[in-house]
Amino acid sequence: MNTDKIYAEAIANEYAPKDTSKVIALKKLDRKAKGKANIFAYTFGVMMALVLGVGMCLSMKVIGDGSTFMMTVGIIIGIIGIVGVSVNYPIYKKLLESGKKQYAFEIMQLAKEISEEAEA
Repeated sequence: MNTDKIYAEAIANEYAPKDTSKVIALKKLDRKAKGKANIFAYTFGVMMALVLGVGMCLSMKVIGDGSTFMMTVGIIIGIIGIVGVSVNYPIYKKLLESGKKQYAFEIMQLAKEISEEAEA
């Protein structure tokens, strides 16, 4: 029976008027600060994983003509993919840090306003 009450409150909250525009603005700023880093990390990570996969397929003679040259090319491509996947996280951290620096003042100011309103 308690779960029914929780469920009813959750549905009621969806239809309640949203007076928390500052909280929504804070969430949007947070998404903006992290957005570029996330998009880059996912895109670059997927691309480098695909490069690594192509290198593996070439080196295992799954694709290509199966020659020693193609296997060597596959190993080189695979190493490029491994390096790309390995540097993805440090690049992500740098981009995330710069995004947070860019929006830090606005986020801190808005968070301070929200906390002051909550205390009052």
